[in-house]
Amino acid sequence: MDFALTLDWAVLLFLIAVLAGFVDSIAGGGGLITVPALLAVGLSPAQALATNKLQSTGGAFSASVYFVRRGLVNLREMRFAIFMTFAGSAAGTILVLLIDASVMRQVIPFLLVGIAAYFILSPSARNTEASTAKMSLTAFACTAGVGVGFYDGFFGPGTGSFFAIAFVSLLGYSLTMATAHTKVLNCTSNVASLLFFILGGQVVWAVGLVMLAGQFIGARLGSRMVMKRGQQIIRPMIVIISLVMTGKLMWDEYGHWLF
Repeated sequence: MDFALTLDWAVLLFLIAVLAGFVDSIAGGGGLITVPALLAVGLSPAQALATNKLQSTGGAFSASVYFVRRGLVNLREMRFAIFMTFAGSAAGTILVLLIDASVMRQVIPFLLVGIAAYFILSPSARNTEASTAKMSLTAFACTAGVGVGFYDGFFGPGTGSFFAIAFVSLLGYSLTMATAHTKVLNCTSNVASLLFFILGGQVVWAVGLVMLAGQFIGARLGSRMVMKRGQQIIRPMIVIISLVMTGKLMWDEYGHWLF
């Protein structure tokens, strides 16, 4: 399908991407804002998902660079986790091209409710300091890295929240550190998935590049907010985004029953 990007839509999509990048760099869930916008301008579902990966990669990269430069993430230590996340996301993207991923829409809302409950009720999620790790970084890479990366390539909504809860609960990271490391692995899974969407010819470049610029700016603003306010803003944002994503996915799946 051919798509012509008008100036009005370009400005609107840029602003939407700024907002999504800001939200996504703090708590994840930016796709909840951008995918409906991409569908609204007339992109097909496949084009919307592929183009969303392009623009979200810009936001995740911006946030990752910000956190790395400020010493919150050591890329040398994260090399194996980055590799395993890339492999998991690539496998998930290949699989979603082969089978129907609709079953995930029925499962994910309940997982997101669980994430919200965890960040509300768990003492470890309220800690501002790091706690004792339950596994090594290598084991984390082989489990959470592969698993969440696969999920991001296969379906996607809530990836940032899943990574954050894994870093907090399995590696004992503070929520600020977890958010910083989450963006690095989320960027990795986005890049892996994007490569296969590009090979499939589904990316609408004009739209994606406009939104990528907006994502880059929004993510940088959100990253600074994380550094300044940390725990104070991350926990409530993750809870809110998880519950909003749950409502959106539940409505998409079951809303037709009401009408």
